[in-house]
Amino acid sequence: MTPDATPIEPLVAVEDVHTYYGKSHILHGVSLHVDSGEVVGLLGRNGVGKSTTLKTIMGLVHPHRGKVLFAGKPITSLPAHKLARLGIGYVPEDRRIFRLLTVMENLRTGLDRHGMTEARKQELLEKAFSYFPVLAERRNQAGGTLSGGEQQMLAIARAMMLEPKIILLDEPTEGLMPRMVSQIRQIIDVLHREGVAILLVEQNVPLTLEASQRVYIMEKGAVRHHCPASALKIGDPLIQQYLGV
Repeated sequence: MTPDATPIEPLVAVEDVHTYYGKSHILHGVSLHVDSGEVVGLLGRNGVGKSTTLKTIMGLVHPHRGKVLFAGKPITSLPAHKLARLGIGYVPEDRRIFRLLTVMENLRTGLDRHGMTEARKQELLEKAFSYFPVLAERRNQAGGTLSGGEQQMLAIARAMMLEPKIILLDEPTEGLMPRMVSQIRQIIDVLHREGVAILLVEQNVPLTLEASQRVYIMEKGAVRHHCPASALKIGDPLIQQYLGV
């Protein structure tokens, strides 16, 4: 970088965030960032605060101290629906699809927003169906009757309807068969190629290291390590220490 070059702002930056549930101190000064178009993994054992980090970014939990920035602008106090309009997609661990609505009705919840033409809605639906052909086959089927893997695909496709700049993915392969895990892995690659940033919380360490450019490792509500994903491999002492694999 030349001396007079302007630094590029991260797409999402979390700065010294402390988050509580009631009196329980969950996040202890978490700082991380995700650049535009980047896939970043967030690793750690169960209960270390990974999901709470995503919820804090998404405005579902408000930090007691610290701040969250989106493209350099503070978003800490904004509600989740306004963050979605800014371009932050969120796929929670429990998927949260509308079980009684059809696949098509679930997808349309992300399309019925101001400024969307019918032509653009159709383009986005066709794009999602090209990524997830099984959803096209089941477009008139209730979301609650889909398999776990199909529900996960629907949750990701619904987030894509918002045309997000970043998607926060919380345990997308949890409980899925290997074939479905492979499909989720492929869609992460597709989103990355299209320039969508991803912050990935995932217990599948090999998948995370393979899919990500950088990783953060958390322990007891704090980031303990940060490095390029290529610098780590299964069996490394660091991985064994913090993840037990």
